[in-house]
Amino acid sequence: MSGNLNSKSYHSAGGVESGELGYLYYSSLRPEMAALLPSPVGRMLDVGCGTGLFAESLKANGLAKEVWGVEISADVGKVAAAKLDKVLVGDIADLMCEFPLASFDAVYFNDSLEHMVDPFTVLRDIKKYVKPGGFILVSLPNVRYIRNLFELVFKKDWVYRDHGVLDRTHLRFFTKKSAARMFEEAGLRVEVVRGIQPSRKWYIPLLNILTAGWFEDTLYLQYIWRTRV
Repeated sequence: MSGNLNSKSYHSAGGVESGELGYLYYSSLRPEMAALLPSPVGRMLDVGCGTGLFAESLKANGLAKEVWGVEISADVGKVAAAKLDKVLVGDIADLMCEFPLASFDAVYFNDSLEHMVDPFTVLRDIKKYVKPGGFILVSLPNVRYIRNLFELVFKKDWVYRDHGVLDRTHLRFFTKKSAARMFEEAGLRVEVVRGIQPSRKWYIPLLNILTAGWFEDTLYLQYIWRTRV
């Protein structure tokens, strides 16, 4: 699917509905993502805010004065609306035009870009709603994670699940390299990139050494990014 699609013409996937609003899929504090913010901000936007727990925690800890959210699930969005300053329910591609221009100091995409048909256009479009010098902070699953590679290469399989790298509602898949290219093409400057949730397999670091670092990016289940507009 081309990155040049009109942002009004596509729709994104929500998370797997569990029937329980407290399900981890929609409620996570994500302290590693909060730590990516270098200093407190005025207004922030959490795209795919779930129940609002993450954005609410930023405000409670003095990292943001005003917190907005976008959530594609109406039921989950109602929960977030009770916690955040403003919540819009629907697809970010359709709702973006409702934001005031240059109004956010920071925008978070905590494991939400991979659910979108065209995250490339979303990243390019969202920039106009971020103040100059503002931040776009992203968490993405790593499709080159060693466990996923093992299943693909040795088991010859690609099994979708309710969560994880091969979440059945993921529409896009990224490596560390392809994610970096997406940010560059969107005109974003990468300041920080970190691998999180490393594999505990003892042989992976050894394999990485023996292959002169070729396996380094396979160690991590996810990568988190801080980019600047």
